[in-house]
Amino acid sequence: MGQFPRFPLFVDLTEKRVVLVGGGNIALRRVKTLLQFGAQVVVISPTLHPNMPPVTHIPRPYRPGDLDGATLAVAATDCPETNHQVAQEANARSIPVSVADDPSACTFFFPAVCLGEGLVAGVVGDGSDHARTAHTAQQIRALLEDSI
Repeated sequence: MGQFPRFPLFVDLTEKRVVLVGGGNIALRRVKTLLQFGAQVVVISPTLHPNMPPVTHIPRPYRPGDLDGATLAVAATDCPETNHQVAQEANARSIPVSVADDPSACTFFFPAVCLGEGLVAGVVGDGSDHARTAHTAQQIRALLEDSI
């Protein structure tokens, strides 16, 4: 039997604490998306991407306990060991976690988000064709823009 597709789940992140570990390009994209949904994003990283929007920044490496009070966690560092530690802590605390470099460690998958007048669509692939996922999201975004 093959792998089942991923179930879409939409949650209210308004005023919810989301801890993102990492400060580079992937972190930047994730933060921009999360802020669109009203999340209170906390970024833990020694450095931040120069285009990072205003967030709570803890300027140091990740430490166990950093996920206290988090609704979601995102591990997006360039260090697989750190990402793995974030995933372990999140799992121990039953916090959904997205791990940028390891789909098998994810308990949720960050979608390509498509927003339109009162509508939200998320596109997630099975990981085998990122270009197809991006192209499909682009088509959905265009459709949503046309409906405004």
